[in-house]
Amino acid sequence: MSHPNPWRVLESDAQRRPTLSFTERTLVAEAIDCLERHYRVAQEALTSPDATRDYLKLRLYGLTYEVFAVLLLDNRHRVLRYQELFRGTIDTAYVHPREVVRLVIESGAAAVIFAHNHPSGSSDPSQADRTLTRKLQDALALIEVRVLDHIIVGEGRGMSFAEQGWL
Repeated sequence: MSHPNPWRVLESDAQRRPTLSFTERTLVAEAIDCLERHYRVAQEALTSPDATRDYLKLRLYGLTYEVFAVLLLDNRHRVLRYQELFRGTIDTAYVHPREVVRLVIESGAAAVIFAHNHPSGSSDPSQADRTLTRKLQDALALIEVRVLDHIIVGEGRGMSFAEQGWL
């Protein structure tokens, strides 16, 4: 049975804010394909929050709705796959910890990086973002899976929970 490519986004670029020209959207798609080939085929490890943030920004920036995604990693922090799990509204996405744990178990991941976008453009985490991250971290600790980071994509650089010392 054929499975869809887990690296594809949920919707086409038509769902993004119409601020990019066709040429710019094409360049973004090519950049995503290049990064995916590099990290997936070469089995490179994501070694810094900056590299991870850059990849996730290409994936999530400009969406008009909130998306919660997971980078599933092996025990050497090589990318197994990128998975968008939950889609929400302009200011929230309800995340089901049970579904996150199920995905992690099914994938055989040893570590994860969470990411979500803020369509408002603000990269500041809400108290709900911090509470959810702690809840997911506690749930995954029970099955010995490490949460390496949670990155919020917005305007500018974005925000890394790991860099803030929150993980």
